[in-house]
Amino acid sequence: MKAKNKNYMWYKVKELSDKGLNKSQISMETGIDRATVRKYLSMKEKEFHLWLNNPKHLPHKLAPFMRFIKTELTQFPFLSAAQIEDRLKENFSDIPDIHSKTVYNFVQIVRKKYHLEKPAKEHFRQCEKLAEVAYGKQAQVDFGQCFMQTGTDKRVKIYFFCMVLSRSRMKFVYFQNQPFTAKTAVYAHELAFEYFEGIAKEILYDQDKVFIHDENLGDYLLTHDFKSFSQTQAFKIVFCRKADPQSKGKIESVVKYIKYNFLKGRIYSGIETLNQSAKQWLERTGNGKKHSTTLKIPLQEWHIEKTHLLPLKFMPVEPTSEWQIYNVRKDNTVAYRGNFYTLPLGTYQGTNTKVYLELIENRLNIYSKNKQPITNHQVSLNKGELVRNTNHGRDLSLTWEQTQKEVLQILGNTEKSILYLELLKTDKPRYYHDNLRAIKHGLTSIPKEIIEKTILFCLETKTYNGHMICEIATNYLRQNQQKDNLKIYTEIAGEKKKTIIQQISITPQTSNINTYEKLF
Repeated sequence: MKAKNKNYMWYKVKELSDKGLNKSQISMETGIDRATVRKYLSMKEKEFHLWLNNPKHLPHKLAPFMRFIKTELTQFPFLSAAQIEDRLKENFSDIPDIHSKTVYNFVQIVRKKYHLEKPAKEHFRQCEKLAEVAYGKQAQVDFGQCFMQTGTDKRVKIYFFCMVLSRSRMKFVYFQNQPFTAKTAVYAHELAFEYFEGIAKEILYDQDKVFIHDENLGDYLLTHDFKSFSQTQAFKIVFCRKADPQSKGKIESVVKYIKYNFLKGRIYSGIETLNQSAKQWLERTGNGKKHSTTLKIPLQEWHIEKTHLLPLKFMPVEPTSEWQIYNVRKDNTVAYRGNFYTLPLGTYQGTNTKVYLELIENRLNIYSKNKQPITNHQVSLNKGELVRNTNHGRDLSLTWEQTQKEVLQILGNTEKSILYLELLKTDKPRYYHDNLRAIKHGLTSIPKEIIEKTILFCLETKTYNGHMICEIATNYLRQNQQKDNLKIYTEIAGEKKKTIIQQISITPQTSNINTYEKLF
């Protein structure tokens, strides 16, 4: 009540009291509460004006919760009084039994006192209300999606399925962290039927690709999984016309209600936690509070409507995880939802290399074409990020034992080569496989006589490193190539052996004398 109206009412109450009316009669005459009449009669005019000019008296029942409300409004100034009421009930078991109007008035006082103004309200599409239907006749279904903040100030996109019984306004919502498919939508239907303890005689749908993949003047071609599901059910399927959201205004309101009452300002801490919180919210607020249109409590109305629902003859069966095929990139990564996830080196085998992806909670499991596990990653909430496993830079197609056999073959499989690898493994046990791979790639084209000389040198100098042994072998090879530029002539005369080495192909560089003369 505004101050001007209160001022008028005080004088009106006093006037009626002077005429001899009692408190109950004054209350009936003015339309104000009897307790307010009693308060006005107890105050003198000066006392009343002092009280009127100091309207910051906090309701006693909510005073202990002012700090919590202030914190919520500071962090999320867009929260409505209805959301604040729900969060009080969610976080405090000792919340007193109060009217929603009391909460609204208290929230307005807190906003004014701490300058926490609510942002300008967005303009939403207006939907026409359908005529009331009989109990158990109709339900409406729709999907929604929303970004939520995590505890680390990142955003995650969540998707939800919701159903409402048209008469009682009893609601159901189910969340998941990936887009709905026909299989997961069927599972969400089963969960809703279990929650309602029955099935409506007809269900109204939007023309969503989850349910239909084509339309021809009212003839709908259902997706395979949804068609199989509908054929086993007794309810009638009704699809809205395209661009005609008004025909399912009840579920449109539910989607908005879930977004702006339950989700808005809520921190994401896992899909299971979100679904559990949603069930509690439905009980205390979504279905537990009086509906603004029917002015009835959906939960109470549902007790009537469930007796008119079709019986439930099955229990929900969670669908097996669905695998999606993705292409492997040349750099042995796979792109998924704006990020890149590494695969073991060697996974890419050409342009037609594909893998299967399976998302379970926040883990991305990757399988080969024959559905053998390759690797798994924690799903990143960022965009454009490279998510890497440290061992994906190695070729895991061969074990270190197999690599050791190949390296021994390259080294000549001699006693010295076996001894060298044993000493290398003892010196660098954690990096033994990496050293083997370096030797395998570095000594493949080196002649065996050079390798033998290199192994002997490394044993003498205690050089146990894959890159170093390759470098030493390369230096020996380079020296031999330089000697090949010399022709060796041997002349034998009697018992005397004479070796004449004549330099070939190496011509000494000469200088022009004029160059030196110019310097002086």
